[in-house]
Amino acid sequence: MTSSQIKTSKSPLHQPSPLAERMRPRSLDEFAGQETLLGPGRMLSTVIGAGALPSLILWGPPGTGKTTLAKILAESTSAYFVFFSAVLSGVKEVRQIVDKAQELLKTENRATVFFIDEIHRFNKGQQDAFLPHVESGLFTLIGATTENPSFHVTAPLLSRCRVLVLHALEDEHLQTIFHRALADSENGLGQYHLQFTDNSLRHLISLADGDARMGLNILEIAATLALHHFHTTPDREFPTITSDDIAEAGQHKSLRYDKDGEEHYNLISALHKSLRDSDPDGALYWLYRMLEAGEEPLYICRRLIRFASEDIGVADPQALSQTISCQQAFQTLGSPEGTLALAQAVVYLATAPKSNALYTAESDLRQQITRTGSLPVPMHLRNAPTSLMKKLGYGKGYQYAHDKDQGLVEQNHLPPELAGTIFYSPTTRGYEAVIKDRLSKWRQILQQRKQEHNASKK
Repeated sequence: MTSSQIKTSKSPLHQPSPLAERMRPRSLDEFAGQETLLGPGRMLSTVIGAGALPSLILWGPPGTGKTTLAKILAESTSAYFVFFSAVLSGVKEVRQIVDKAQELLKTENRATVFFIDEIHRFNKGQQDAFLPHVESGLFTLIGATTENPSFHVTAPLLSRCRVLVLHALEDEHLQTIFHRALADSENGLGQYHLQFTDNSLRHLISLADGDARMGLNILEIAATLALHHFHTTPDREFPTITSDDIAEAGQHKSLRYDKDGEEHYNLISALHKSLRDSDPDGALYWLYRMLEAGEEPLYICRRLIRFASEDIGVADPQALSQTISCQQAFQTLGSPEGTLALAQAVVYLATAPKSNALYTAESDLRQQITRTGSLPVPMHLRNAPTSLMKKLGYGKGYQYAHDKDQGLVEQNHLPPELAGTIFYSPTTRGYEAVIKDRLSKWRQILQQRKQEHNASKK
């Protein structure tokens, strides 16, 4: 085809449906990725070969082929396929599908595959509405979700489904998909004879971030831009998609993230564990991953404040001050200037000595209090502001520490039932080493006094 013939071709935006929909695979031969499920001898390839399809939950990030895979599976068993959106439909539509499934089974002996997109958006009552029909085998359920099904799918329904995990597509899978889209003249962009540059393909793969649908959407817009530049630049022989076209089409890379979903907790967990393991590079990476994805910085501040007490404590007493100052700095500066204060706090926490002694003490104390209940305060530790309370023995026997040698007194500060219990055991890291040494010396002094007192009685 000559340059002049190419210039008369229509823009890809004039197509009746999006490129991502037109390029949806229609068979396993066209399906890219998910080899752990579809490879020889793997679960789904075995199921398709046997012609028996169990109820499934397909769990994975967007654009990994969940809907496509469900359609291919249904077709492999010659079942009637019903697409159902948990966002747009409700229980009323479920009843209509049940009636249709019963009719097909009775009149044609034909099975139904009931595909529910975003099944995590159904509440418990809605999920319970189709549970009996899954149990009876009236239809095979395939649910697709980007959220952890153990949190969002009811236990009875989950127990009747096989959970299959789909992963973000690898770079080579995306490369195959994008090249196929440029070459396919029937469903793709083949009629336009578009070409990638090496940089533009790499840029597109990066922006897609493992999501084929996102990548194809960007590619479709970039192709339109490339054709426009080709039409307006007479000396170009073929339309070429450049990195600038990809960048303009993609605008800003949208990282996979859901503030209320599993990825939110995965990232904050990665940040917390990197801090605990004293890795400032890992901690900074996860911090900026969260910030770039749109996480609320003050939420991160709150987690850093908690970390300062939970994983550092008095091993470095300045850690808590640093995190509170970080929160105040961000509230004063806002974004983006204030994010550097978060980075400073993260580096400080990552490089500070670590101790969970306070966290352990808290856990032990709560358990002890639960077991022993409301033990009364020893009389010598009670105040006696009235004469009646003095007569009752409030404050009797209390020793004032400032009147004693070295400010140390020999008296119990716990209920008698817990006398001698040690809850706080400092480590030998950071400032806690000083505390540990100090407590050890104090206990030795008090123990020596006790021995001397007992010896004087004999």
